[in-house]
Amino acid sequence: MACLLESPLRISVLSEVTATSRHYVDRLFHPDPQKVLQGVIDMKNAVIGNNKQKTNLIVLGAVPRLLYLLQQGLSSSELRTEVLGSELRTEGAVVLASELRTEGAVVLDSELSTECAVVLSTECAVVLSTECVVVLGSLAMGTENNIKSLVDCHIIPALLQGLVCPDLIFIEACLRCLRTVFISPVTPVQLLYTDPTVIPHLMSLLSRSPQTQDYTTQIFSHCCKSPEHQTVLFNHGAIQNIAPMLISPSYKVFVRMLQRDQPIEMQLTAAKCLTYMCRAGAIRTDDRCIVLKTLPCLVRMCSKERLLEERVEGAETLAYLMEPDVELQRIASVTDHLVATLADYFKYPSSVSAITDIKRLDHDMKHAHELRQAAFKLYASLGSNDEDIRKKITETENMMDRIVSGLSESSIKVRLAAVRCLHSLSRSVQQLRTSFHDHAVWKPLMKLLQNAPEEVLVMASSTLCNLLLEFSPSKEPILESGVIALMCGLTQSDSSALRVNGIWALMNMAFQADQKLKGEIVRALGTQQLFRLLSDPDTNVLMKTLGLLRNLLSTRPHIDQIMSSHGKQIMQAVTLILEGEHSIEVKEQTLCILANIADGNTAKELIMTNDDILQKIKYYMGHSNVKLQLAATFCISNLIWNEEDNEADAMTGCQERQDKLRELGIVDILHKLTQALDPNLCERCDTHVRAHYVVG
Repeated sequence: MACLLESPLRISVLSEVTATSRHYVDRLFHPDPQKVLQGVIDMKNAVIGNNKQKTNLIVLGAVPRLLYLLQQGLSSSELRTEVLGSELRTEGAVVLASELRTEGAVVLDSELSTECAVVLSTECAVVLSTECVVVLGSLAMGTENNIKSLVDCHIIPALLQGLVCPDLIFIEACLRCLRTVFISPVTPVQLLYTDPTVIPHLMSLLSRSPQTQDYTTQIFSHCCKSPEHQTVLFNHGAIQNIAPMLISPSYKVFVRMLQRDQPIEMQLTAAKCLTYMCRAGAIRTDDRCIVLKTLPCLVRMCSKERLLEERVEGAETLAYLMEPDVELQRIASVTDHLVATLADYFKYPSSVSAITDIKRLDHDMKHAHELRQAAFKLYASLGSNDEDIRKKITETENMMDRIVSGLSESSIKVRLAAVRCLHSLSRSVQQLRTSFHDHAVWKPLMKLLQNAPEEVLVMASSTLCNLLLEFSPSKEPILESGVIALMCGLTQSDSSALRVNGIWALMNMAFQADQKLKGEIVRALGTQQLFRLLSDPDTNVLMKTLGLLRNLLSTRPHIDQIMSSHGKQIMQAVTLILEGEHSIEVKEQTLCILANIADGNTAKELIMTNDDILQKIKYYMGHSNVKLQLAATFCISNLIWNEEDNEADAMTGCQERQDKLRELGIVDILHKLTQALDPNLCERCDTHVRAHYVVG
């Protein structure tokens, strides 16, 4: 992992540099290495908390000299120092001595003439190199201009080269300095990826000590800015190396940081860390540190006393924490009046705002939409499971109006958060019948579906699926607004999520629909697209398409009408699915479709005249999975049973079907299944045998 330090650059000088600052730099060129070491230590003490001193030393050329000393200490046990005198042999360089009066910056490198070399022990050389890195790290904690100067002097490759040193204290110092440099927004993060050997070496340092873990993970965190960076880190084992740290008992340190007497920034950061650890499975959701510490801390961050950024971060982190856990949602909903507190997010900043700082007020006015986005996200998380919480949210002051307004905001992020909130509330039967109908939320939702980014389309179409459920009063006006063509269009999307939602919406429309609506769906979707969806590689799409077909093939007149037009294609699709490598759920749904076809008056003949299908039904009757056995016996039940078999011809047809099933050995299987261990399967088969066959 060779990282060569280029010749130091000439740095322009500020107008005023104190004599004290010059003195610190002068000592770096002393011929006695022990005095050089003491000079570095004194410089370290002088720059702590003193940004002016840091700037002065950078201007006077301390950085190139520190880097030179650092590399010399690492490359050998000899510290080469320059004797300063009048006979300088390198043109263009400026020698700084106590008696020199110049405004030029010090530029000294290995090409300068050396009058004397002083030997340092290896141990002393490492100590000197470590102290140099500590000073550089302190200089990096100054202004952004300081960081730029350090980067221009090629501090990053020098520090990366230092990581190959076996001394752990020196490695930790280098990592700490790199962390400080890389967290600055002015540092080009790509510098970490220039040498392909750097990332794997950093991964290897994770196990050296808690400090190397801390600094290295912070470096990765700040340098992972693009999909390419993510890929590089992933390919070099970031998950395998970092994940074990989550189960370390060190997380208890974060709990102490949540105390109210700690700085707000520290409380928020610790709460975020614990949240991510909880979502990663390292901490249980019912752990005391989550329920009694992290969650209350994040709720506190939502109060109106906090700054806008803190309220946004607190709400979004809390939403993420409790998203999958209904108990945390219930606890949060009754903590510090959270539901009502979030309503203030939509009024900020108000006309009576306590903000007196004009700059702060102007900033908050420009970023108020972030509060609305965060509030919608948190409401969505709160109401994702519990009916009482949803009711509390919708009864909050003007909540439904705010959601409707949010669907048409200029900010895409706010629109997405608003539709997520609407989707969460749409899981409530009561809200679909009341608030959603009263506020006609389907209108802005349909408008949103006309032209929106994919992530918004996915959430909006998913919400629409709920509004199209049979008991929703919004279903009829939505059907009249051209939704069928819109959803059929989604089934042709490249996005599997949009295909799922499109076919899901059609499935809900077809549930208990009249023949006219079913005909409109089939015509709009087209038989080719329907059968294309039946071979979709995405299992969710396939399942919803089977659900649509099952809903279309309900009630005998509808079954017979559809099968008379499309029976051949449907039977082919069913055969392919039953023969294919599909899940139990897919095959169960397919057998249920066959059971519906078997319930038709004329459609059942498509099964009875297809020996291949009958053999497949027989096979699944003897399958090891009870669900498939039940579905297959349901097919047989409908084939041998017909409520309209009263006339002689009908009775003859029924008898013929029973005789054929007996010939195929299906009746014998029914007899065996009367002794099945599963009570439901046993009861169903016993009923069929007693009703239609003489037990012999």
